[in-house]
Amino acid sequence: MQTDSTRDDRSGVTPRTTPTAPATQTAAHATQAAPTAPTTPTVPTAPTTAAKPVTPAHTGPTRHDPHSPPTGTAGSAGFLRALGHRWPTLLALALAVATFVDGLPPVGLLGGLLLIMPLCYLLFGALRGELRPPRVLVVQLAGLVAFGAVALLALTAGDRAGYYVLAAGWFGHAVWDFVHHRTGRVVPRAWSEWCCVVDACGALAMAVLA
Repeated sequence: MQTDSTRDDRSGVTPRTTPTAPATQTAAHATQAAPTAPTTPTVPTAPTTAAKPVTPAHTGPTRHDPHSPPTGTAGSAGFLRALGHRWPTLLALALAVATFVDGLPPVGLLGGLLLIMPLCYLLFGALRGELRPPRVLVVQLAGLVAFGAVALLALTAGDRAGYYVLAAGWFGHAVWDFVHHRTGRVVPRAWSEWCCVVDACGALAMAVLA
C-alpha cells in the first residue's frame, strides 16, 4: 500500500504504512491449506526372463551330411560283414552242392563219412583238452558207437533203404553238431557250424533223391 507523501509532508505527521505480509508467510499458509496427496508405494517388478527362441519346424527336404556314408553303402557293408561271419555255412553249402549235384554218391561212401564225423569230434576234443570230465569222453564215445551202428545198418539195408537210413543218421548228426555249436564245447564253433550245414543238406538230398 503506497503512502501519500504530499499529504504527510504538509501535516507534519509521520505517515503510516500498512504492513505487507511477507511472501514466505503467504506461501507457508498456502502450503498448509493445500492437502498433500498420499504417495502410492512403488511395487518392484519381477525381472523379465528372456523367452527362448522357438525353432521353426523343418518342413523342407533333409540335408545330406557329406561326411556320413550313403545308406546303401552302409547296408552293403553290414551284409558283407554278416557273410564274413557265416563263412563256414557258405563253404558247407558249396560242398553240399558239389557232392550231390550229380546225384547220390554210393551208400558205402556216405556211410563212411557218417563214421568219420564222430571220430573228428574225438580228435578235436583230445587236441583242445576238452574231453574232461570223463562224462564228456563217455558222451563222445557213445556218439561214435551210435553213428557207426547207423552206418553199418545202411550198408546191410540195400541201396534205396540204405539211403533213407543214412538220411536219418546224417540228420541226427546235424542235431549233434547244433548242440555242440550252442555249447561251444569239444570242437570249434566254425567246425560244428560247417558240419551241421553239410549234414542237414546231405540228409535232405538223400531223402529227396533216393
